[in-house]
Amino acid sequence: MHALLKQPDIQLDSPEQAEQSAARLQQVCGKEIVVKAEINPQNDENRLRLEKYLHGNYSVSYIEQSFLISGDFAQIKLTAHALGGLLGKGAYVKRGEQRKPVVDFKQAIEWLLDEAKRGISIQRYKGLGEMNPSQLWETTMDVNNRVLLRVQIDDMITADEIFTTLMGDVVEPRRAFIEQNALGVKNLDV
Repeated sequence: MHALLKQPDIQLDSPEQAEQSAARLQQVCGKEIVVKAEINPQNDENRLRLEKYLHGNYSVSYIEQSFLISGDFAQIKLTAHALGGLLGKGAYVKRGEQRKPVVDFKQAIEWLLDEAKRGISIQRYKGLGEMNPSQLWETTMDVNNRVLLRVQIDDMITADEIFTTLMGDVVEPRRAFIEQNALGVKNLDV
C-alpha cells in the first residue's frame, strides 16, 4: 500500500507496460517484496505478482486490471498525488518535545503511532465473555461509561441479508461485502 502511494503509475494494458510498472514498483518496494509482471492464466490479462515473507510466512498478492479500475485504487492515486512533494529535505514530525526527522509519510505515521501508544496497553476481544469481570464493568456495565443506542430495523429482509452475509458460515460473501464497503466506513471502532 505504501509503495503504491509512492508509485501509483501502474499500467497493465500490455506486457511491456506491465514490465515497466513492475520495475517502478520494485524500486519503491526494495528487497522486502519481489514484484514480477505475469499473465493471469484464468483470463489471459497482465498482472503484477508481489511475493514477500512476513513473519516467516511466504505470501503472494496480485495487482490486476480489475483493481486498477476500482474505487480503492482511484482513492490511492488521489492520495498519492495529494501527498507527492509535500515533504522536502529536512522534514520532521514533532510530538511535544520529541522530534523525529522523516523522509516519507509512512515513517511519520509509524513514529506518531508508536509515540501515541507509549504507555498504553491495547486489548481486543471477540466477545464480552472473554473479558475479566473488572474489564466488563469498566467498558460495558458501568452506567457512567456505557452508551445505549436504540436500534430500529426498517427493512427486515435487507437486515437479515446483511446479517447472514456478515455472520454466516460462508466466507466469500462476507469478504466481498467488506471489500466493496471498506472505504465508505465513517465510524470504525478499532
